[in-house]
Amino acid sequence: MSTTEQTEAPTALAPAHVAPPVSSPRTWIRDAAMATPPGAAEARRSTATVRTVDVIRMLGSAAAAVGLTAWLYFFALPLQGQLGFVLISYLIFLILFAILTSFDENRITVKDRLIAVFIQSLAFILLLALFSVVIYTFGRGLAPLGNLNFFIEDMSNAGPLEPLTQGGVLHAVVGTLIMITIALAISIPLGLLTAVFLSEFPGRYASFVRTIVEAMTALPSIVAGLFIYATLIVFLGFNRSGFAASLAITVMMLPIIIRSADVVLRLVPGNLKEASRALGASTWRTVWNVTLPTARSGLTTAIILGTARGIGETSPVLLTAGATTFLNLNPFNGPMTSLPLTTFTFVKSPELTMVARGFGTAAVLMVLVLILFALARAIGGRGAGQLSVRQQRARTRQSRDDDYRYRRRELGLDRNGGGASRGSLRARLGIGHPLPPRESPATPTRKDTKS
Repeated sequence: MSTTEQTEAPTALAPAHVAPPVSSPRTWIRDAAMATPPGAAEARRSTATVRTVDVIRMLGSAAAAVGLTAWLYFFALPLQGQLGFVLISYLIFLILFAILTSFDENRITVKDRLIAVFIQSLAFILLLALFSVVIYTFGRGLAPLGNLNFFIEDMSNAGPLEPLTQGGVLHAVVGTLIMITIALAISIPLGLLTAVFLSEFPGRYASFVRTIVEAMTALPSIVAGLFIYATLIVFLGFNRSGFAASLAITVMMLPIIIRSADVVLRLVPGNLKEASRALGASTWRTVWNVTLPTARSGLTTAIILGTARGIGETSPVLLTAGATTFLNLNPFNGPMTSLPLTTFTFVKSPELTMVARGFGTAAVLMVLVLILFALARAIGGRGAGQLSVRQQRARTRQSRDDDYRYRRRELGLDRNGGGASRGSLRARLGIGHPLPPRESPATPTRKDTKS
């Protein structure tokens, strides 16, 4: 057999079924005409999640939905009710937005845009409800808030028929601050220690404690108030006081702080703890120097959640501290009131001035809570490794000083009469602008070390 026959033999034995050539590649290939020229700058692509065309579609769909719903309500169908008008308008809005988006996008993009609009609508509804409550409360309580006596006087010399120029809520503000301070002083150490025990020492007993804590998170506030009233006041014979109310508030705050802090502490990376153990640190040293600083921001959030639960309680304070119109600075003797309880006392009165005082007290409570949360976030809000503005400036200044020092060493200024100033050094190096900040001080090389 010749060489030509040997070469053609495999071709003859090849199967007759041959796959047709691919008409177009599955992967999109950039056309040469669309490619960026070698020397030209590439066009900047927008990474914004909200595009202008989407905003135009939303506004147009919303206007069309309101108009179509109004036509259905007033001309086409015998429909009534404000809630129904809003729901039908929203449903028509979603349909119109999906139709407009489908003109330029594929089905997957239409679904994505529709779900994004739905989620953003829910967020807008929640914010609208929040602002409605705040604006309504401040609007109804604007009359007493405009009087200085409302903040510096108590209600000992003012009755239900007195004008708003007499009486105030100083006794309620002081009582709230005293109660929540005692409750935080008790609940923060106990809550954080319990959370550390649950996260660092797992076992059967820890599982049992975690189950009890989870069950107590749904404990009604009236039950906590009755527990402190039965044990401290009835059984032990103490009088009603702000301290008893603080204990009832502590019972409400502890489960929230423990549960939230436990979740945060379990999110600390295990390699950080292992590195501390490898260096010879004990368990408590690791917890104090590694775990707690790393989870500081989350622990602050846990304390804020517990404070939000305790500062708005009314029934435990009513059962354990009573109600009073006098200013009481002693939490261990005599009745003491709080802002929520004072708000309840004011708004149940039939007098319009007392109702206005109630809304003003609620507004003061919201401002007080906002101030406490801001202070808590400022104290422990930064996470691990996050520096303040002052610390960032100090680190930048230290990095620049180290850079200048290393450059002086490279030029031999330290050995040859190294009294040159920083300005002369910058002039010799040809530096006309400040050095860029560095994340960490530069480390000297082996050559610098020898010199």
